Amino acid sequence: MAKEKQTATVIRQECIATGIFSMWIDTSIADAAVPGQFISVYVNDASRLLPRPISICETEAHRLRIVYRIAGEGTGQLSQLRANDRISILGPLGNGFALHEDKAMLIGGGIGIPPMLFLAKNLKGEKEIVLGFRDELFLVDELKAYGNVTVATEDGSVGVKGTVMDAIREKQLSAHEIYACGPTPMLRAIKAYAAEQNIPAWVSMEERMACGVGACLGCVCTSTDIDAHSLVHNKRICADGPVFDAREVEI
Repeated sequence: MAKEKQTATVIRQECIATGIFSMWIDTSIADAAVPGQFISVYVNDASRLLPRPISICETEAHRLRIVYRIAGEGTGQLSQLRANDRISILGPLGNGFALHEDKAMLIGGGIGIPPMLFLAKNLKGEKEIVLGFRDELFLVDELKAYGNVTVATEDGSVGVKGTVMDAIREKQLSAHEIYACGPTPMLRAIKAYAAEQNIPAWVSMEERMACGVGACLGCVCTSTDIDAHSLVHNKRICADGPVFDAREVEI
């Protein structure tokens, strides 16, 4: 199924941590989505024309889940939706993770954690799952069903004190490949670690987006090769990504 804009129905929504909401949506987009992809969500507000890109947390038959943080007025309005409300969405968008069967390390930081659940459910083989939080935890128990989970918090209130890289080194975790999604400083550290360990790493990059389909060049990153679309060393995160081989992009 190609990307499609449709009006879908909210099944349910709940707050799962401070400012963090989980929403299930009834949509055929769920049947075509793969781990690492995202949807664009349109807010019912004429003053806010641009959609909000939100990663797909998981899918079931004809149902799709997103988990997002309130970051402004748009997502604040989104958090007010309830069961049976209608919502306009476009998807599935972007390129997902390549699924292999080697021992994998899944690393999620903050709002980069939700797509790790979708990936963990679909990835075969042994999995080390490393999650980084600023403070309040979410989705940890759900992820424990799919692998060994290690938690890092900035204040050390739960798990290892510090970053996901602090947790990896302290626990001496290892894997044959890495999948990661989170803030840029985290991905930069993971890229360096993967190069140091000589293991492949796939990173899902977070970026503000406008169109979400690669037309506006509003979410480019620097690449090691020349992009066929722009003819410069750029990659469009929404269309060429959001998942990249870490060696292909500058972080």
